[in-house]
Amino acid sequence: MITSPTNKKVKEVRALFEKASLRAERGLFPVEGVRMFLEAPAAEIEELYVSESFAARAEGEVREKIEALGAETVADNIFAKMSDTKTPQGVLALLRMQRRSLAEVLAKGASCFLAVESLQDPGNLGTMLRAGEGAGLSAILANRGTVDIYNPKVIRATMGSIFRIPVVYADDWLAALRELSANHVSLYAAALQASVPYDSIDYPEKTAFLIGNEAAGLTAETIAMADQSIHIPMLGQVESLNAAVAASVLLYERARQRRRGTR
Repeated sequence: MITSPTNKKVKEVRALFEKASLRAERGLFPVEGVRMFLEAPAAEIEELYVSESFAARAEGEVREKIEALGAETVADNIFAKMSDTKTPQGVLALLRMQRRSLAEVLAKGASCFLAVESLQDPGNLGTMLRAGEGAGLSAILANRGTVDIYNPKVIRATMGSIFRIPVVYADDWLAALRELSANHVSLYAAALQASVPYDSIDYPEKTAFLIGNEAAGLTAETIAMADQSIHIPMLGQVESLNAAVAASVLLYERARQRRRGTR
């Protein structure tokens, strides 16, 4: 059992929570909590840690999974230092990152995309994954200026969707958008310039919604890549929606149309 705060594994887990560069170097990312542990694919779990008290009280599906994988027990006070939450539930895992290319995602039949440019808020990206899964999202394409998908705040906000919806980071953003177009994916930019209301479009099966930075929106170069710019009409004195909310509205409009057989 780990009982020392200077233990190498304790220090490494804390560093993985805090440093994107180390996560990329090791190819590992931490997740914690019972729900995330149960959602996590067993084959991708590299290391598993449980607090002493949690190990004693775990039961049912949780205990079965812990016993099948094997776990390192950690003294409660040391587990609290490893954890990234104020009230840790007592289970924490390190998972292998899943690096995918856009070509791989397209080859598997992905048809509904969010393409996010320089999104900065972890909660926004996590919410896009969670809400997007409910609306039939196939994948997220992001430029390198977008927040790290393995940021702990992103992971918590996904509520498990991170394990099911692939996120692809493009080194050449405009080339990636061209690749979508070349694969017959229609691009719709969330932007005011020369735009039409979002609900005036019949969205085809292969659709990508382009969502920009929370403050600056999409760049002109990205907007120019789109087949059409769209906006969400606002009532009252509201000028715009949160990026994740806007993305959700667009995705659910497409989902509504698919359910009703539009196009």
